[in-house]
Amino acid sequence: MPRIVMKFGGTSMAGIERIRSVAGRVKREAEAGSEVLVVVSAMAGETDRLVQLCREAAALHDPREYDVVVASGEQVTAGLLAMTLQNMGLSARSFMGWQLIKASGVHGNARVEAIERSALDEALTAGEIAVIPGFQGVSHDGRVATLGRGGSDTSAVAIAAGIGADRCDIYTDVDGVYTTDPRIVPNARKLGQVTFEEMLELAGVGAKVLQTRSVGLAMREKLPLRVLSAFEDLPGTEIVAELGADMERNAIAGIAADRNEARITLTGIADRPGMVAAVITPLAEAGIAIDMIVHAATAGERRSDLTFTVPRPALAQATAVIEAQKATIGFETLMSDAAVAKVSIVGVGIRSNPALAARMFETLAERKINLLAVTTSEIKVSALVAENQAELAVRVLHSAFGLDAEKAA
Repeated sequence: MPRIVMKFGGTSMAGIERIRSVAGRVKREAEAGSEVLVVVSAMAGETDRLVQLCREAAALHDPREYDVVVASGEQVTAGLLAMTLQNMGLSARSFMGWQLIKASGVHGNARVEAIERSALDEALTAGEIAVIPGFQGVSHDGRVATLGRGGSDTSAVAIAAGIGADRCDIYTDVDGVYTTDPRIVPNARKLGQVTFEEMLELAGVGAKVLQTRSVGLAMREKLPLRVLSAFEDLPGTEIVAELGADMERNAIAGIAADRNEARITLTGIADRPGMVAAVITPLAEAGIAIDMIVHAATAGERRSDLTFTVPRPALAQATAVIEAQKATIGFETLMSDAAVAKVSIVGVGIRSNPALAARMFETLAERKINLLAVTTSEIKVSALVAENQAELAVRVLHSAFGLDAEKAA
C-alpha cells in the first residue's frame, strides 16, 4: 500500500466546516488504498493570537514557555480532525509532535533531528489514519520545541522522509506554484512541474507557497512533493528532481518579490583584509541573517563602502549591533533603508544562458527602475529596488520573459 503524507495549512483548518472538508479529502485517499498520515497547522490566525498573548504576558519571555503556548494551536486541530474522521466511520488517532519528532537547536526555531517512526508504523499497520500536529517536536531536555513559522511544512516533509512515504502532498489556499504572484500579475501561469532547485530559490526570494526548509529537506531526501488546492479538485504542481524529458518550458520558471528586506550601508570603512568579517561576524553571532552584499572600494583612498541587506524585522537589532562595534569597524556613517524590495528571476535556464541576466537588467533600465544591489546564484538573479517599484518590476519582467498566460502557446 502506498504511504502518503497529506499536509493542510491554517486556512484549510479554519473552523469545523473546513475541517470536515479536509476529512473528506483524507477519507477519499484512504479509501483509494493508501496508508495516510495527516499533518495539520493551527487554525488561520491562531498562532498569531498565541504569540500576542505571550508578548502581553512578558515582553522578555522564556522561549521554552513560549513554545508550550504556541504549540497548542496545532494540537487542537489534530484532535478535532481525528474526531471528525472517527465520526465518518474511519479509524483515526492523533499524536503529539513531541511523541514523534526529535528536535535540536534554539527554542522557537528548532531543527528536526530524527523521527520516531515505530508508533506511526504500528498505527498504519493497524489501518489507522495518523493525525499529527505540525510545527513542533521535543528537545533533548524533554521540552516542547517549535520549528519556526511555516514549520508545519518541515514537519510534514520530515515525517514523510522518516517513514519512507511515497510522496508528500501540501494542500494550501492556492492550487499550485505560479510563475509569479497572481495578485500582481493576474495572467500568471500555473507550472505543472518545477525542480527542487527552482522551488528552493523561489521560496527563498519571496514565493510563499512552501517553506524554504521543507523544500531543502525534500530535495536532500529525494522525496516527491505536490502542491495542491485544499478547496478545489484541480491539478497541482509537482516538485521534482529534474524536469521531464518532453517538458517544454520557459528557461525562467518564475519571478518573485520579497518585501521583507532592509538595506544597511556603512561608509568610510578601511579597505583592508578582514573588514567585511568585522561587520558580518557580530551580526551572525546575534542570529541575524545577511543576504545581498555589495563591497565597493574607492581607488587610491584605501577606504570602502559596504552595503548589505537583513530581514526587515531585524533592522533595529542589526543597526544596534553595528553601532556597538563602531570602534572596531571604524566606519564613518551608518545609513539604513526599510523601503526596499528584492525582485528575482529564477530558472534552471540561467545556468547555461548568461543573456538572461542581461535581459533582466535591460528590462528594468527601460522602465527607469534603479538597481540598489545585485546578487546571483547558479539559477537565480536578484536585484534590490525601491519598494514602490517592486510590483512594476515583477510585471515587466514577467512579460519580458514570456511568462504571461496568453503567450504560453
